Amino acid sequence: ACTRKVLADLARKKGIAGHASMSKDDLVKVLAPKPAHSAVKPRLVASKKRSHSRHQAAAARDTSQNLSAEEQVERSKYEVGIPTKDLSAKVPKDLPGGYGRDRIVVMVRDPYWLHAYWELTRHAVERAEAALGQEWHGARPILRLLDVSSHDTTSASESIIRDIDIHGGCNNWYIEVGNPPKSFRVDIGYLSRRGRFYVLARSNVVSTPRAGVSDIIDENWSDLDQKQADRIYAMSGGFDPTASSLELKQLFEERLRRPLGSPAVTSMGSGAWLPGKQRKFWFQLDAELIVYGATESNARVTLQGEPVKLRPDGTFTMRFSLPDSRQIIPAVATSGDGIEERTIVLAVERNTKQLEPMIRDGNE
Repeated sequence: ACTRKVLADLARKKGIAGHASMSKDDLVKVLAPKPAHSAVKPRLVASKKRSHSRHQAAAARDTSQNLSAEEQVERSKYEVGIPTKDLSAKVPKDLPGGYGRDRIVVMVRDPYWLHAYWELTRHAVERAEAALGQEWHGARPILRLLDVSSHDTTSASESIIRDIDIHGGCNNWYIEVGNPPKSFRVDIGYLSRRGRFYVLARSNVVSTPRAGVSDIIDENWSDLDQKQADRIYAMSGGFDPTASSLELKQLFEERLRRPLGSPAVTSMGSGAWLPGKQRKFWFQLDAELIVYGATESNARVTLQGEPVKLRPDGTFTMRFSLPDSRQIIPAVATSGDGIEERTIVLAVERNTKQLEPMIRDGNE
């Protein structure tokens, strides 16, 4: 037969609250297996005296304090309201080199949207946990969006726009921005309840283009052709010789599974580098389309289906990105009383050609 001490030890291992103050009979009852299909019976301890309930509550507090760290972690899995905090990537074994590093890369999709992608190792998360110490419990993973439009690298020139809560189940995020053109950077890390922010990685600096209508680039890497990839790469600062774009270039080459190369004929510009030998000389060219017009001040105007804000005198101006393609821009004006509607269709085509570079002999 089991002694009360043995039964109490079993109850402690099973995490039964109040086992320290239970009698042997009570321990036998709570440890006895319950029938699989029987209905839940009213607890017999409900008829106990209130003083006994107080003893049980006190014993339960003592039990929770005496739980081992492993038992507390196991119990915390079932607590409600604890978000998934582990941002470390689950890296498959067959991925090419370059994975398994801590980095965040931001790309520009259009004047109002950025796309952030990150890869973080488990070691980086462990460093954050060690650095935050007691503040780690309750810390949440965030993306911190910063305005760095001054192009100065000092912290005084940066302003925090907002913090974006994320979770450990994803590795990319779309970020809405405003007031183009502007320059942004994104930091990823953990923010404690006291406001302490531990940075895991900082992104490249990107600049959004002027407001206008731009073609939407699909987020699937497999769908990007050379022109689309070069366009996003250029908008994200990849061809800027003054920017730190190594991480951005590596990310594009890894995801596209091909060298990015120099910016050939793209919708954002043209460039020329000497193949095979690295040269510092570079050349870029870009173009955009400005559409302007006028109507009555109380009219409603749309360009490509998008509403246009009129000035008090009825004039308007819109800037459009001008990729290498043919664009059809329907403009519709509706009178203030809604009776009359007029439409003008504008067709524009851009065709950029890049010639082979001329390399002169240094002896000439």
